[in-house]
Amino acid sequence: MLDGGNYSTEFYGIISALESQKNTLQEVILKGCVFSAEFEVLNNCKNLETLRILHCDTELLKILDYNINTLEISHSQIDVPIVVQILEKIGKSLQRFKIGTGIVIREDSLLLEALKSFCPNIVYLYIMDIGLSTQLIELIGNLQKLQFLSLRYAYRISKEEKKIRVMQFAKILSSTLQYLDIADTLLDSFIDILLDHCNAPLKKLLISSVSPNNGKNTKALIRYCTRIRNLNYVGIVKYNDLGDDIRNELEKYVTLVPYEHIVINC
Repeated sequence: MLDGGNYSTEFYGIISALESQKNTLQEVILKGCVFSAEFEVLNNCKNLETLRILHCDTELLKILDYNINTLEISHSQIDVPIVVQILEKIGKSLQRFKIGTGIVIREDSLLLEALKSFCPNIVYLYIMDIGLSTQLIELIGNLQKLQFLSLRYAYRISKEEKKIRVMQFAKILSSTLQYLDIADTLLDSFIDILLDHCNAPLKKLLISSVSPNNGKNTKALIRYCTRIRNLNYVGIVKYNDLGDDIRNELEKYVTLVPYEHIVINC
């Protein structure tokens, strides 16, 4: 990992020294870095598979001219047009993509269209701070190899519209999907609707809580487990808040664990 601290542009030849590892280097993590011509040496690392750009100048993406299968981007403000350019360049080889920010992603329609157009082979997708739009639903339905999906939502829509979107979302989930993380999303509030319309053979489901005052969520989980018979684990953020009655009832059908025990990162 190369940590630029407070967005340093001086690396004193450290990056250039990677030339000696160009045939063996498989993963690079850049943190707090500003663009420098030195980074172009990364294009000589033909076996590079994973690139993580954390709180860096997104101009760094422009220099990439090789195929990688894992890309993680995290920044308080993401320059979506630059991300779109790199997705067009590496899209067919990209299998794992994670993008996160501290605010709502601007120009999210451009990002979603790029993923739909250029990235057909994604198996792992994590998107933070984006709305449950019809465009997002279309994208997820289009990813026929998707196995791991994690979503975080920021947009607010009416309750009735939420129900419709959740139902649409549940119905388009791929038969390849094994892992769904919807903790802290609007989907989390409609677990019953989601599970009653979901035919994906999930093995792991991650949620915020199973409300002790909401028996319909417990019943929906039981119906799903009985109908699909693939679900092995439910990871719960508020695991310690589970009452014994709910725990005992659900664990006849599925294993309940703390969220962090089964969460999968890119």
